Amino acid sequence: MNTSLFSEERQQFPLFNPVTPEVSVVVPIYNEVESLTLLIEAINTSLSGTELSYEIICIDDGSQDGSAELLKQQAMTQPYLKAVLLRRNYGQTAAMAAGFKYAKGRAVVTLDGDLQNDPVDIPRLLAKLDEGYDLVSGWRQQRQDAAITRLLPSKIANWLIGRITGVKVHDYGCSLKAYRQELVADLNLYGELHRFLPALAFIEGARIAELPVRHHARRHGRSKYGLGRTFRVVMDLSTIFFMKKFLTRPMHGFGLLGIISMSLGIITGAYLTFLKLRFGEDIGDRPLLILAVVLLLTGVQLFCFGLLGELLMRTYHESQGRPIYRVREVIAINVNNSKEEE
Repeated sequence: MNTSLFSEERQQFPLFNPVTPEVSVVVPIYNEVESLTLLIEAINTSLSGTELSYEIICIDDGSQDGSAELLKQQAMTQPYLKAVLLRRNYGQTAAMAAGFKYAKGRAVVTLDGDLQNDPVDIPRLLAKLDEGYDLVSGWRQQRQDAAITRLLPSKIANWLIGRITGVKVHDYGCSLKAYRQELVADLNLYGELHRFLPALAFIEGARIAELPVRHHARRHGRSKYGLGRTFRVVMDLSTIFFMKKFLTRPMHGFGLLGIISMSLGIITGAYLTFLKLRFGEDIGDRPLLILAVVLLLTGVQLFCFGLLGELLMRTYHESQGRPIYRVREVIAINVNNSKEEE
């Protein structure tokens, strides 16, 4: 696979170089001990024929089924594999953030650890990425999941996210994606925002493409996803909408609402004052008086929120961010064939 994205460093760095790989494959792992060996072999088989140097970074997110121990054993014998073991279960977003931190490749590929994503599609994603895109998102056109508990909520969520964010992607939930390293470096992940990576990338000005990929039924274990996640998607969507519209100018959002609320309160108050002065009506027990006071107070509060948001955004952009995870240890074989730990 001779592409301009990778060809600059191919002659300088040999295959399986753990220091400067061209491709980093990031795989969050949570209780996938039965799939782990097959997954690593499949990724290795897929990439070994591309003539690209690569590394596989598996992040164990506090597994309790032996996945961490198996990863440690694999990392001690396979030079292209790095195991990052988190201290406890932080969630998929934190695990992906950890993988992004340790990824050194010029391209970063993510996929799930349950073998439902097919590593065979990785070279196709990389080829599409080399056409000038910053992010290539997989699209599971023929999903092998339950219709009621997985497919229907996913279709609703994808439609809702696309409508609100303006980023039209058919399959936000597909973990199989390819990124340029410079885009990954700009993405700050927290909460459960891994579902919205195309929208977050769009906020950073990324060029996004979508590519149909294979999808298989789960072979081992059971899914960690359910209907409960749909509600979390809806809640997180408000965060994404605010970030897309007002990330660097929160005053434009809160301030506008505050001005509207204060204006309505002033108009209502002026109307009541006119009735009092012109016709001598008793306005003390009128609901409109309470509404006017509430609108004025709400407007002042929203305006103050906008000012505080401006200060927080400046702090956010100007300060050094802390990671949202804590790594217990990292096991890998370095260039001197010795164990690397943290």
